[in-house]
Amino acid sequence: MDYRKIIVELVVFADETDSVVAELNSSLDRMEETHAIFGGAIEVAPVRKSGTRRKSALTQTLAAGSAAVAAVRFAGDKVADAYKKII
Repeated sequence: MDYRKIIVELVVFADETDSVVAELNSSLDRMEETHAIFGGAIEVAPVRKSGTRRKSALTQTLAAGSAAVAAVRFAGDKVADAYKKII
């Protein structure tokens, strides 16, 4: 007989944790009436925010494009200035 482990991860507001865990426990109790459930546990862990917002790949690509355009314009201005000095 094969067994499968079901993993469910939820993120809820801290003040609602106790009521959500209670509802999950009652739901599991009801499922045990019709299904064979072996073991299991509900774990609660805090979620920490890093505080720094990470840039998406699109944001980094747009920033790189802007930097490249600025570099090309700067180089073009330098070439134009050098050409004017020669003439």
